[in-house]
Amino acid sequence: MPLSTKLVAFFGLGLALMLGGCTSTPAAPDPAVARHDIAQVLATQTAAWNKGDIPGFMAGYWHSDSLVFIGRKGPTYGWQPTLDNYRKGYPDATQMGQLDFSQLHINPLSADVAQVVGHWHLARPQAGDLQGQFLLIFRQLDGKWVIVADHSS
Repeated sequence: MPLSTKLVAFFGLGLALMLGGCTSTPAAPDPAVARHDIAQVLATQTAAWNKGDIPGFMAGYWHSDSLVFIGRKGPTYGWQPTLDNYRKGYPDATQMGQLDFSQLHINPLSADVAQVVGHWHLARPQAGDLQGQFLLIFRQLDGKWVIVADHSS
């Protein structure tokens, strides 16, 4: 191969490497947008719960066997077992009551991970109110914020 061909190939490779390294990286997401989107997931869950729609409430959770829910009976792994536990523990509207979340602290940890600490309350006039604290880990997967871990007590 003649020297001029080698030089053109060498400089062409160098230019390709330099231009490849100049690709723009996406801007870091705005934490306020993440907080808003996560608050919307929680509002949607609350609305579903208050209509007696446990599957709709569960739409805010990661539909995966890797979901973890930690409650008073210990850890539950997987979306379906978590749904089954909710259905068993809250078999009717009287047991479900009316849910509200308060004292929310939504803290984005990275572009696609956030933690939420808050208080939950079930108003159940006939069955007795329940309340407690929670820590949620959210991940943004396929453009959607979902709960991947829930520790509620």
